[in-house]
Amino acid sequence: MEPTDAAGAYAVQAINTRFWESQGRRIVGRKAGLTARAVQQQLGVDQPDFGVLFEDMRVTDGGALDPARCLQAKAEAEIAFVLGADLPSAETGLEDMAEAVAAVHAAIEIVDSRIADWKISFADTVADNGSSAFFVLADQGLPLAGLDLAGAAMVMTVNGEVASTGIGAAALGNPLNAATWLARTLAAAGEPLKAGDILLAGALGPMVALKAGDEVRAEIAGIGVCSFTFTGV
Repeated sequence: MEPTDAAGAYAVQAINTRFWESQGRRIVGRKAGLTARAVQQQLGVDQPDFGVLFEDMRVTDGGALDPARCLQAKAEAEIAFVLGADLPSAETGLEDMAEAVAAVHAAIEIVDSRIADWKISFADTVADNGSSAFFVLADQGLPLAGLDLAGAAMVMTVNGEVASTGIGAAALGNPLNAATWLARTLAAAGEPLKAGDILLAGALGPMVALKAGDEVRAEIAGIGVCSFTFTGV
């Protein structure tokens, strides 16, 4: 498979997804990745990618993730949406997305890779479920109305020290743009987003490599806070 073979990579992801569903795993949403222009350029692509969120990938806000379940985990802070309506159209627009959002949450995505030293191509990350492994969703969500998603400042700390900073605009200019792209892309593929789905809209700042014992906390101004500890339970 060529490094930029999107069709082949998504075919692999779909095969894996169907297999995991047959094993009893339940899809609860999707993640958008490669939403930062710099990362797209690094991997030689001009659009985001996506992966699947399963129920067993969710880590409780304030809970623990056992490092033994990971290979070379990294954390990134994101804005997440929970949908209150289906989005069946491949022509979904920003207004449609905004109307469908039931709640906005602070989130942390724990990404991982089967490729040594994270030396990945676009095809590698897509085939590997968008490099998505686990996620934390803040218990408290807010209505979308009145929130400044693009201007929301993000600070992620590890063991109390600032490890990553960023802003909502890092995700395709606005996390709603990333979510809208996701809705259109999935509807066109015949797998539209549905009410209740969780959407991770992409990293707001640099990823941070994790080591056992780390306490990770993400705060997104005006939106919320979430955390987890990278330790055995």
